Amino acid sequence: MLLVLDVGNTHIVLGVYEEETLRASWRLWTHHSRTEDQWAVEVAGLLALQGIPRDSVDAAILSSVVPPMTGILASMIERLFGVEALQVGPGVKTGIRILYENPLEVGADRIVNSVAAIARVGAPAIVVDLGTATTFDAISPRGEYLGGVIVPGLVVSAEALFSRAAKLPRVDVRRPPRLIGRNTVHSIQSGLYHGYAAMINGMLGRMRAEMEGEPRVVVTGGLSSVLAEELVGVDLIDPDLTLEGLRLIHLRNRTP
Repeated sequence: MLLVLDVGNTHIVLGVYEEETLRASWRLWTHHSRTEDQWAVEVAGLLALQGIPRDSVDAAILSSVVPPMTGILASMIERLFGVEALQVGPGVKTGIRILYENPLEVGADRIVNSVAAIARVGAPAIVVDLGTATTFDAISPRGEYLGGVIVPGLVVSAEALFSRAAKLPRVDVRRPPRLIGRNTVHSIQSGLYHGYAAMINGMLGRMRAEMEGEPRVVVTGGLSSVLAEELVGVDLIDPDLTLEGLRLIHLRNRTP
């Protein structure tokens, strides 16, 4: 089995594949203070709860945008499973040409998502990842990574509002009963929910106008299901898109 692990600023998403089937997946908080031992205990416990023997994991791949945690988690994987994790970065075969001015600036997760999107819906495509930051990634008709857009994430935007406006209450991000709020809580929820959905729909329209062909749209990330019904012209919503991209990149780098 293959262990796939994506380290983001807010969450760590990991899963276990048996061939092409995702047997199990988990979303954990990115705790920077945890030690290698603590991560090993948690991951071993998650596998045990799903009835997946540790010795059945014989390969691993890791992508990370949190450098201080990369080494800790790579060491944890080697210690727990006895395998060296392939780390997505320079020198790894992704099968996608990067046209960014400096390819090293592109986050590993954005390349991984693009690889999976091409496999799922073809090219051209736009990938929207609703995470700590909301990213829009553009893929050309030839399957090239063109670049994209980075916007503060929905939760980050909400936290900025709550921290800078002392009299506004902290609210859950959810769809309010109506667009025009009749109280402060619903007014804030409407601004966050409908305002963010409008931003995404508007950005997608502008990106389509600038790209060749008719790109298909894939949405992923922890908040993808929250905003799904408000997004226009979306072809696929897949919270596990990054995990699938990791599986494909591992396959392309596997020694025959």
